[in-house]
Amino acid sequence: MKKGLITIIAVAVIVTGYVWMTYNKLIATNEAIDNQWAQVETQYQRRIDLIPNLVESVKGVMVQEQKIFGDLAEARSHYAGATDSNQKAEAATQIDGALSRLLAIMENYPQLKSADNVQTLMAQLEGTENRISVERKKYNDNVNSFNVMIKQIPAKWIASSLGFSEKNYFEAVKGSENTPVVNLK
Repeated sequence: MKKGLITIIAVAVIVTGYVWMTYNKLIATNEAIDNQWAQVETQYQRRIDLIPNLVESVKGVMVQEQKIFGDLAEARSHYAGATDSNQKAEAATQIDGALSRLLAIMENYPQLKSADNVQTLMAQLEGTENRISVERKKYNDNVNSFNVMIKQIPAKWIASSLGFSEKNYFEAVKGSENTPVVNLK
């Protein structure tokens, strides 16, 4: 009788310990994802802060491209009004599209390339774009680790019973892989 009771207690302690460790790992990984998303947002904010300076520098030289300036302003407004990570990612993709059109047009204006303030801002923006890419990759890596963890048995059962669910990857919007075509004729 005592041997059976000791076995039951030992199994209960092991199961409880495993559930406890799995829960703590899920919490830590979930927090890592939230932290990494904050890093992505920091880089988005840096980009959003640089864009008005770039636009103002370019506006003086390039009056005929007002639509792009409006698109950038609208995309920045969408980002500022976004309330969750999916909306912010969507707004950031809007900014990507408008910014890529502006950069493509700037390539066709040699007088812009020679303006010192435009060159400085472009270098800062390029650095920010690289940082965004790195932070997005780190975010997706964290999401991947979490999603794999909550899909593996027996952690799957623990995660679902404790309310953990799959996280969304940061994905580019369809069509964003296409380079904008600029025709100034």
